Amino acid sequence: MTSLTLVRRIAARPSIVFAALTEPDGIACWWGPDAGPVLLAETDVRVGGRFKVRFRMLDGSEHQSEGEYLEVDEPRRLVMSWCWTTGGEPEENGAVSRVEIDLKPIETGTELTFTHAMLANEASRASHEEGWTGALGKLVRHFASEETDDEA
Repeated sequence: MTSLTLVRRIAARPSIVFAALTEPDGIACWWGPDAGPVLLAETDVRVGGRFKVRFRMLDGSEHQSEGEYLEVDEPRRLVMSWCWTTGGEPEENGAVSRVEIDLKPIETGTELTFTHAMLANEASRASHEEGWTGALGKLVRHFASEETDDEA
């Protein structure tokens, strides 16, 4: 089993970032590795609650992930199981992994530490790293553009 960890600084308070991670309207702003749309976002944010997100990439392919919330400590920490139900790498079909997101307040907003663990192999880690890098980049840009809009 392998894992990846990404750290990003986001220009918004942890409570605002937490909402973007857990509310369907917020998820629609950043989920997915490229500029393709989120087609479905369902969340039941409580321990034992479930989430489902479906998105279309610019190449037309659709991907859907589902999982269960394992820890919910708003606005500091979110842990969930993760499973591709459509798309993803072929060897990942039915494989369950774990996503941990920690939010720490910093002077400029939030430091987000994102860990995707229990990945099956190096190919899965590399694929997820590419996907999450794109998605988290969109999340950072979303709040950077809101900050710019607020200053206008």
